[in-house]
Amino acid sequence: MDKIHLNQMEFWGYHGLFPEENKLGQRFYVDAQLELDLKPAAASDDMTKSIDYGAVYEVTKTVVEGEAYALVETVAEKLAGKLLQEFSILEACHLKVYKPDPPIPGHYKSVAIEISRSRHS
Repeated sequence: MDKIHLNQMEFWGYHGLFPEENKLGQRFYVDAQLELDLKPAAASDDMTKSIDYGAVYEVTKTVVEGEAYALVETVAEKLAGKLLQEFSILEACHLKVYKPDPPIPGHYKSVAIEISRSRHS
């Protein structure tokens, strides 16, 4: 299956278990790997046979910067569902949602949730 990658999309969201996270917000990054057949788009040079990257960004922004959830797992699941709903040509999506500044002790670059969802599962 062919793939479109959108890497390190950056957003400001209010997700987390702690009241400060829900009030102050923080950065989130999303990597999206979209699976679909790109051969018809490539053969015809017709954007309607592919997925508009800007539209994917806007859907992602709506989910990540929208309703606040306690878990990043929920953010990822909601985003996968919305992408599959919005883009009928999309067969599957693999998402990685990064939370670079979680309020937990330790030194690391980020924590992340990675999920894969498809129309057939």
